[in-house]
Amino acid sequence: MSAKNLHLSAENGVWRHIHGEWRQLFGSFARAGISIEYHQFRADKELDWSRSFHADSLEICLNFQGSGLLRLGGQETPLGVRSVACYAPGHRARVTATRTPGEHHHFLTVEFSREALARRVGAAEAALHPPIRAFLAGGPAAEAFATAEPMPLAVQNIARALAEPTVPADTAAGALWYESKILELLSLLAFAPAAPAGQAAELFCDRQKRLSRERVEQACALLARDLENPPSLEMLANEVGCGAFHLSRTFSQQVGQTVPQYLRQLRLERAAKLLREGKHNVTEAAMAVGYSSLSHFSKAFWEAFGCCPGLYGNAKLRAVTQKARGKR
Repeated sequence: MSAKNLHLSAENGVWRHIHGEWRQLFGSFARAGISIEYHQFRADKELDWSRSFHADSLEICLNFQGSGLLRLGGQETPLGVRSVACYAPGHRARVTATRTPGEHHHFLTVEFSREALARRVGAAEAALHPPIRAFLAGGPAAEAFATAEPMPLAVQNIARALAEPTVPADTAAGALWYESKILELLSLLAFAPAAPAGQAAELFCDRQKRLSRERVEQACALLARDLENPPSLEMLANEVGCGAFHLSRTFSQQVGQTVPQYLRQLRLERAAKLLREGKHNVTEAAMAVGYSSLSHFSKAFWEAFGCCPGLYGNAKLRAVTQKARGKR
């Protein structure tokens, strides 16, 4: 980090030893109650990023690259590539956050004090997401919270604009430009979506469960799309917008198999279908589902179906093996 990018603040201890870039793009949390900061670096070891959080703040993280994890009590919220997180660190049950080692991290943060946020959304307070509304109210109701989701395209456009501003921040025009982007960002992220008539608005916790379920469903579809050249776990995680470790764990919890086990099952079931149809020989079926070694394919097929693939096309034998599998 070059000297010109080193901001002497309370956060200095967090970013001092990071090899990369840290820049204050706009504002000052201490002076104005709002701060927009740019981060780009490689983490050689796990980074405790939450040491930069202010207790009486609400922060939005616009994450371009790199993964991390937000923790609150026993709840873990993954932060993936092209995702957006919103969190209030709190006083008692604190939000903690780490950045994954061995990855390149590139993100922006927009941090608000309670007063700065109230000046911008106070008139529309009743329509805010409940945790944000509680944060504004302060007192015992202002519990810590953390949420993350894939970054919508409109938010990505704002994030890119903030990362490469076209107006100098230290001018009257720059202040107006940044303020317009801040308000646009809040309009997209701070308000609870209107629920359909007769239905209650979706709670934050239910939203996180739904997002995890949708990520796993999307990962399953991506694996099935090209069995011959399936994506790696890292590629899958990048596509669905979360960290590889989190995807691996939630996938196992929801599917009951690891990603490699599920992929193996998909391949063998597809190969069995090809053999049943009688249009492919064993070598062709193995190659069609991504097996380059016929011996490995035959061994895996035997373990799954109880017979060698060369005999699976025999209808009578197939009926016997399927009956035997049903008795296990």
